Amino acid sequence: MSNTHQKPLPFVYQFAAGAVAGVSEILVMYPLDVVKTRVQLQSSVRVPGEEYYNGMFDCLRKIVKNEGFSRLYRGISAPILMEAPKRATKFAANDSWGSFYRGLFGVEKQTQSLAVLTGATAGATESFVVVPFELVKIRLQDRASAGKYNGMLDVVKKIVQSEGPLALYNGLESTLWRHILWNAGYFGCIFQVRAQLPKVEPGNKTEQTRNDLIAGTIGGTAGTILNTPMDVVKSRIQNSPRVPGQTPKYNWAWPALGTVMKEEGFGALYKGFIPKVLRLGPGGGILLVVFTGVMDFFRNMRGENI
Repeated sequence: MSNTHQKPLPFVYQFAAGAVAGVSEILVMYPLDVVKTRVQLQSSVRVPGEEYYNGMFDCLRKIVKNEGFSRLYRGISAPILMEAPKRATKFAANDSWGSFYRGLFGVEKQTQSLAVLTGATAGATESFVVVPFELVKIRLQDRASAGKYNGMLDVVKKIVQSEGPLALYNGLESTLWRHILWNAGYFGCIFQVRAQLPKVEPGNKTEQTRNDLIAGTIGGTAGTILNTPMDVVKSRIQNSPRVPGQTPKYNWAWPALGTVMKEEGFGALYKGFIPKVLRLGPGGGILLVVFTGVMDFFRNMRGENI
């Protein structure tokens, strides 16, 4: 994420800045993630006796009314623990892969196509870090299965005992696709939008924050439009316990997409889109603003020009 005229800082600084940005974003936006997951997991066919949500606001209202406000933060321990390595990996990998590709293709400055390629590769790198945390989070957020577990460590223990240690990586393939598509859209858009916005006067933090917020929000929205179908099937794959001798209904990403479309229609692939885009659009802006601000702080601390 470094601007093209700046040398990337050492990995430890990128890691720290990414971690601070990620935790800041999740503390503000997490309830929307709970709502998104609940909506994604429910079938289009109402099941007698089960809670049914008619969209984002209905889901929010029913969770608060029936389960209490604190339920909107159910499972946040896993994402909080995940955010530091996840966001740090995202930004550090994007900077590192950007340098690699510029050297590989013999260009000095980032281009639109390289921004997309770099973001996609960074997303794939990030996926390997987040899968176990995502699986734990999904199991805790789902109302039907939340009662089975007494917190994050209990989820890990019971999954390993009943499904085996490799089950912690259920949904790796769909997570790869989800992160490749989101990061390609996010970083690709950031590059393009920054190029279209008015140039920032040197040292003008207000203009820098404005541009980062606009670029990050547009990038987050674009990434969300691209990856929501993969996010829907990822949620369902990770919420399907592995039973020996049985093939889960949702197993691999692309066949799962076909199953959802066949049974529930194309629109079902965008279940939870509104809370997701409300989180990851502005959330993408928060990420970029905080990350840039922390990186600038580190550059000042090291005596480098910003």
